[in-house]
Amino acid sequence: MRKIALLLFLLNATFLFAQKEISGVVKDKSGAALSGVNINEQGASNGVSTDMDGAYKISVKEGATLIFSHIGYNNTTRVADAAKIDVTLSQEGGQELQEVQIVGSRNTKRTVVNSAVPIDVISMKDVTTQSGKIEINQLLQYIAPSFNANKQSGSDGADHVDPASLRGMGPDQTLVLINGKRRHQSSLVTLYGTRGRGNTGTDLNAIPASAIKRIEILRDGAAAQYGSDAIAGVINIVLNDNVDQLNGSVTYGAFNTKAKGDFLPGTPNTKDFRLDENGNGNTYGKNKTFDGNAIKIGANYGVAVGKNGGFANFTTEYFSKDKVLRPGYDFRKGFGEASMDSYNFTANVSVPVSEKTDIYAFAGRNYRDTDAYAFTRNSGAANVVESVYPGGYTPRITSIILDNSVTAGVKTETESGWKVDISNTYGINKFHYTIKGTMNPSLLEASPLEFDAGGTSLAQNTTNFDFSKNYDKVLEGMNLAFGAEYRTENFIIFAGQEASYSTYDPDRQVITNPANQSPPIDPISGEPRPGSSQGFPGYSPDNAVDKNRSNLSLYADSELDVTNSFMVSGAVRYENYSDFGSTINGKLASRLKITDKINLRGSVSTGFRAPSLAQSYYGLHFTNIDSSGATEILLSPNNSPVTKSFGIQKLKEETAINASLGATASFGNFTATVDGYLIKIKDRIVLTSYFDASGLGLGVDKTQFFANAADTKTLGLDVVLAWKKRFGESNLSATLVGNINNMEITKVNNGNLDAETFFGAREQAFLLASAPDSKFGLNLNYSRNKFDAGLAFTHFSEVVLIDYSGENDVYSPKTITDLTIGYQITKQLKLTAGSNNLFNVYPDKQDETGNTEAGGYWDAVQMGFNGAYYYTRLGFTF
Repeated sequence: MRKIALLLFLLNATFLFAQKEISGVVKDKSGAALSGVNINEQGASNGVSTDMDGAYKISVKEGATLIFSHIGYNNTTRVADAAKIDVTLSQEGGQELQEVQIVGSRNTKRTVVNSAVPIDVISMKDVTTQSGKIEINQLLQYIAPSFNANKQSGSDGADHVDPASLRGMGPDQTLVLINGKRRHQSSLVTLYGTRGRGNTGTDLNAIPASAIKRIEILRDGAAAQYGSDAIAGVINIVLNDNVDQLNGSVTYGAFNTKAKGDFLPGTPNTKDFRLDENGNGNTYGKNKTFDGNAIKIGANYGVAVGKNGGFANFTTEYFSKDKVLRPGYDFRKGFGEASMDSYNFTANVSVPVSEKTDIYAFAGRNYRDTDAYAFTRNSGAANVVESVYPGGYTPRITSIILDNSVTAGVKTETESGWKVDISNTYGINKFHYTIKGTMNPSLLEASPLEFDAGGTSLAQNTTNFDFSKNYDKVLEGMNLAFGAEYRTENFIIFAGQEASYSTYDPDRQVITNPANQSPPIDPISGEPRPGSSQGFPGYSPDNAVDKNRSNLSLYADSELDVTNSFMVSGAVRYENYSDFGSTINGKLASRLKITDKINLRGSVSTGFRAPSLAQSYYGLHFTNIDSSGATEILLSPNNSPVTKSFGIQKLKEETAINASLGATASFGNFTATVDGYLIKIKDRIVLTSYFDASGLGLGVDKTQFFANAADTKTLGLDVVLAWKKRFGESNLSATLVGNINNMEITKVNNGNLDAETFFGAREQAFLLASAPDSKFGLNLNYSRNKFDAGLAFTHFSEVVLIDYSGENDVYSPKTITDLTIGYQITKQLKLTAGSNNLFNVYPDKQDETGNTEAGGYWDAVQMGFNGAYYYTRLGFTF
């Protein structure tokens, strides 16, 4: 409250020096409201932007001149001689242009309409005020055609970070940028039944939605332009830069627990399901209508710096969500989403030091405290000590996730017109696990019930030198860019406490010689007691690593407008890694204007992705539980002698060929883009199937590895159709986004190994499920005066997985309906209410054998398994 009071004081102090308040609405010639128009007081740093209804309000000196500017429209000036000034902007050259992009083109004059590759531009202000989605991955899931993200359960760290992908590629095959600078990845390696098994991706949810101005998604291979990880495309997150305005919101929501459909005989419905705070027992309480209660509070404020457009913009956000529990089988009594408390702070600063030179910096810190249920240990098994946990227990995997980053740089323009950008970015992600409500069964009653299990961290430092210049007199215009990047990475696994990973004998001594030592015997099952913290065995000193590598890259990028209608572009990039060598990749793209309204575009490129340090050095001994019982598994690092003894080769880079062909059309209020694509990837890095290790003295039943296991070919189509129209005081818009995708595994690189053992049908099904056959979304929005409403339909295609029994788990197509209604109470306050998945649709429940990957009635599929979510939000602007 003190921070808010201080911000309001600063805002009021600024207004004391203003002598006149001007308000109005900015429209285009068709009468449609224009959002994001910049209104600046000439000769001062004072400025505002129009809201989604084209409205603005600014306080200026008496007689000041206002400058109205918007990308694609001619600038307009007005003298502040009236209290209300409405403005109509005309389009540049008679053609409407869209926002200048950072991603996809280094030409500052290039726009979405005439770009050679498909680019989505998503205004966060519009999305967050018209949707109940409160995490970035879920927002993009429903508005970007080929973006897919999954909520997980029973997948260790992936319960706390959503794996996400573009065009069915892996989470680590999409590069993420912040303000055009490379973002570090998460230290998490996705295991079990997650999409992108064996991948390491970027944690988008670590970035607060309140801090984002817009998101740009380049849906095309871009390794030649931006480097490793850009096989599927690039996501660029542009941070807020507004000044002299306090914006924010308070959102509260919860899930409907009354799932529809038939449940297992004798098993209570979700509404009756209960666990105590340690996940113990088969406790069934009174009916509970809601769970997963979530609250998010976000605030953003900026101040002007200097007189040439400088700013300092700050965002703080708090997000808290309770657990979501849904029906599970007897060995999975805690099936559902994790709880979370998240704290975010982001700063974005630009300081002009001269007319053509700016010093800039942006930074973010995310702290998350998460809590998820592991698989249940039931009575009668050797991992249950009845005197400690009568009837069994369900361990909890909790984690502290820290995600910090900072970028600093300078931008300038030389006398000869070269634009120079020099920057350095440092980012680090750290997972630290604590396992609660658990025990080490080999210690019997002496076991702690909570363990420090160790964790992982990944740090990345990137230095960039970028140069570009536009030559207006070369044909119809040419842009030339080149630069260099030097990047270092450090991956660490740090060990937990001894009891989290050790097995003890009856004298409570660590078993180091299995031939002469043995654990206690369970009197009920007659089996030896297992060691380690149950639910998640801690990282041992044998797992601990501290590995580094460096990368140097050089690139050149050019775009040439041969004529007003024909554009060609090309890029080439050289990269050298200290741990696997060098590679050269290239890209060609072109756009042809058939008419002023219709464009053809296409590209072809090569791509690559270097194996991550985590994929090269990660190892863990873990327990896999399904309906048949517990299995001890060793995930062996790629450089381990164990891995080599099974015939698994050293990891090498993934290579790709991307091709796309598309068309864009713009007719008045209607815009359409249709883009087909082909992506061939060789040597995809995934997790193998399980190898039998029971007779090798490793202390486990099976072992598993990272390997360049498969080659894939993906053929698909992205469609975006948008229409908007103003009727008197009413605005109506409709957008259809769709993706049709077909991935096939063209080769399994098993060498002399048995193909089913190396990368069998079950693992292949997980890989293919990350590329659903289709997804279509229809978004309808209406506004009039103070009222607005949105209705969205999202159709998910069939997904087929293979369960532990070898049978197909088929999830039939489903359509989800979202509804939102908003009302502008005052100029400063807006109230919104709505529902995601309004009709409480769930995936198809699987059979009664309990062989799903996560142990629930459903696997983790794109549509989610939480049911209906209801929310209300109060937005404020001062």
